[in-house]
Amino acid sequence: MSETRARRPGRAVTTLADVAAAAGVSTATVSRVMNRVPTVNADLALRVEAIARQMGYQFNAAARTLATGRTGAVALIISEADLSQPYSFTSAPLHGVLSAVARHDLQIVMLLSGSAQQESYLLEYLRRTGVDGAMVILEDEISHLPELLRDAGVPVVYLGRPLGDAKAQSYVDVDNVGGARLATEALIEAGRSRIAILAGNDRLTAARDRLEGWRSTMAEHGLEAHRMARGAFSPAGGSETMTRLLAAYPDIDGVFVCSDYMGSGALQVLAAAGRRVPHDISVVSYDDSVLAEVANPPLTSVSQPLERMGEEMVDALAALMASSGTSVVQRVLPSSLTRRDSL
Repeated sequence: MSETRARRPGRAVTTLADVAAAAGVSTATVSRVMNRVPTVNADLALRVEAIARQMGYQFNAAARTLATGRTGAVALIISEADLSQPYSFTSAPLHGVLSAVARHDLQIVMLLSGSAQQESYLLEYLRRTGVDGAMVILEDEISHLPELLRDAGVPVVYLGRPLGDAKAQSYVDVDNVGGARLATEALIEAGRSRIAILAGNDRLTAARDRLEGWRSTMAEHGLEAHRMARGAFSPAGGSETMTRLLAAYPDIDGVFVCSDYMGSGALQVLAAAGRRVPHDISVVSYDDSVLAEVANPPLTSVSQPLERMGEEMVDALAALMASSGTSVVQRVLPSSLTRRDSL
């Protein structure tokens, strides 16, 4: 029997029975495939879906909701403050999310967080409107959300490892400790020994991990690790912390800046102070964003695969939904270093 066949004469709509006959399986099997029942063999499911598409089968989403209790919709929660930035941190992960939701046949509902009113709304939305799960792109402004969403009633995956009991949370993260080690090693290899750090607020595990990576690498090389200042991951935060750092430690010859946002502000302060980069001081940043590329000079920066992280976040949520949220999915991706003129 051929794998595909034409619709029966006089029949306007392809049915489950038509797809089942063409695929050589039972109608019940086709139904399980269309309803994303996880017990169906993956290769068989792909073959049945391909045949259904070729035959023009129109899936009834309302019927799936009734049959499985799932809507096929997931929420993406982001910081409202991030949207006001000219170079949004969210944009790269969002590309990955949009690519992956299409692959999983999911729909996205975007929710903003930042104010108490927004957070009350989004919690009520998750509990009552029937989304199957939620994803959160964690940033400083919404680093408290994991505690709020602990009883959301749906599986949640975070981009960035949450603070607190991380073992109980599902997340996709990058190796921030390893990335900080790459940055610090590069500064040491460039001949720098009085290396400072512009660290982020410790409300984020990324900031804590990057500080840990810098400290441990400095210690391994027998170098002092006391030259530091904390600030926000923003140009203003970089300017303010770099100003304090130069005042306290005017002898620094290298600096690890824990975000490209901070790096753009730090470079302005160094230029105003007459410190030439990289002749007088080497700078390595973190994120490898467009800000690093357009900086003067262009910044050597630790690269994190943000688009892939967005894709992995959707994959992790799909795995959680398939297991009815009973498991925990945790994935940590490697970082790398992109070298430019600031080193």
